[in-house]
Amino acid sequence: MTFDYGNPYLSTRVPVFARNVVATSHPLASQAGLRILQQGGNAVDAAVATAAAMTLVEPVSNGLGSDAFCILWDGRQLHGLNASGPAPQAWTPDYFLRKYGADAATPPMRGIDSVTVPGAVRGWAALSRRFGKLPFADLLAPAIEIAERGYLVPPIVRQKWLAAAPLLQSQPGFAQTFLPWGRAPEVGELFRFAAAARALKAIAATEGEAYYSGEIAEAIARFSKENGGAMTVQDLSAYQPEWVTPIARDYRGYTLHEIPPNGQGIAALIALGILEKFDIAALPVDSVESQHLQIEAMKLAFADVYRYVSDPASMEVTPAQMLDDAYLASRARLIDLNKAQDFKAGNPVKGGTIYLTAADESGMMVSFIQSNYLGFGSGCVEPSFGISLQNRGHGFSLKADSPNVVAPGKRPFHTIIPAFLTKDGQPVMSFGVMGGNMQPQGHMQTLVRMIDYGQNPQAACDAPRWRFNSGLNLNVEGAMKPATVQGLSAMGHQLDVISDTYLDFGAGQFIWRAGEPSVEGYVVASDPRRDGLAAGF
Repeated sequence: MTFDYGNPYLSTRVPVFARNVVATSHPLASQAGLRILQQGGNAVDAAVATAAAMTLVEPVSNGLGSDAFCILWDGRQLHGLNASGPAPQAWTPDYFLRKYGADAATPPMRGIDSVTVPGAVRGWAALSRRFGKLPFADLLAPAIEIAERGYLVPPIVRQKWLAAAPLLQSQPGFAQTFLPWGRAPEVGELFRFAAAARALKAIAATEGEAYYSGEIAEAIARFSKENGGAMTVQDLSAYQPEWVTPIARDYRGYTLHEIPPNGQGIAALIALGILEKFDIAALPVDSVESQHLQIEAMKLAFADVYRYVSDPASMEVTPAQMLDDAYLASRARLIDLNKAQDFKAGNPVKGGTIYLTAADESGMMVSFIQSNYLGFGSGCVEPSFGISLQNRGHGFSLKADSPNVVAPGKRPFHTIIPAFLTKDGQPVMSFGVMGGNMQPQGHMQTLVRMIDYGQNPQAACDAPRWRFNSGLNLNVEGAMKPATVQGLSAMGHQLDVISDTYLDFGAGQFIWRAGEPSVEGYVVASDPRRDGLAAGF
């Protein structure tokens, strides 16, 4: 029987209620996390197992060459982990200008010269070492099994795989790894990843050290050199993830926590700080007026983020200055309640990704995000170990006056951001919304729905979204009410109504603490825009 995997009917997901929970964008990854929890592991163990599985079952978005970030509640306090990697030591503006011409504005979007040091694998090991309960090797066992036995490719993953194939088939290692039939796999076709199984076994046996100073590091460096890249074993071995203190801002009695720059999480904090100056709850939830306020607040946030955020060592202003209440109040006053505007940056001195989340009955909650950046990242895949390399280097600038100018050992501007919500110092929700610059927009839109309008996490996740691009341009989902679309257009917003929600509107996973975890447990939601699953026991 050959099925039509399209569904002509509206499908509504319902929240999941349980004491030990995992939510991801792929069912096999969620089950990998549950398997570890059932073996006596905690939420960190489950998150690592799930992250490893996701590199296999959603290779369009992440891989063994990814970067990662994490915010976790250990039962007493929050911790942040920045597992994004830096530029190779050979990278300077001159390195790129000589190779790509004097008019180049950024490193290339694809290819070996878009690859910074991958941080995810050492991030897994750091999380396991500090907070895990089970042996590290046990955590990778589900992923190794998936890689060896293979899995049937689901519809949404296949969609992005098919779209990437003509763009990346000439990149080194891509066709050999991801087009084994000379094409992208069909829905329901079995995909095995023997090379990744080999890598995962070496990573498991050495707690990740084979990746950074052993046989995998040597293979990556050799692959880079053979294809004209600059990454060396020394670049890999020198890398360490960084434990960081999340930045935060209060909103209506709750506190949103984000990873500090070099990530864009501060954009969600800025937007909510601006929105708090308005009584948005007095407006109907899906009204033109409510959506307009949110859009304008997000535009103001991005104007500052794109101007100022980079590696913290090179930022002209501090996150505290960007989040100053008086400064945000001055930005809020720029909003015209009846008209869309194209905002510029202010002066604060005066004033392709997967997301997963897990929680256990002890109260530990993990918010984790991992990405190759654009679909399949650089497109370059080291073939002997199946290392699909990210393209985060494209986030650097080659302009000397940019705070994000490329430099040896510097981290680029990052889009991936896990999030965490607390109230009165206690955990409320671990969550995230993947998808480029949609991520802080998704954080803001879903939080407004939950906090201001009382919508449950699954409803807030399912609701139609908009996505700000630049200037006055927005994408809106086809499910948005026509009257709302028309009203926003009348205010001057330039709207494109998009039916392909995968490409434009991100996808979230949410775990809301319902009460004492060992008694009441959690409310869990998974985004219908992916092949995902919220699961628990």
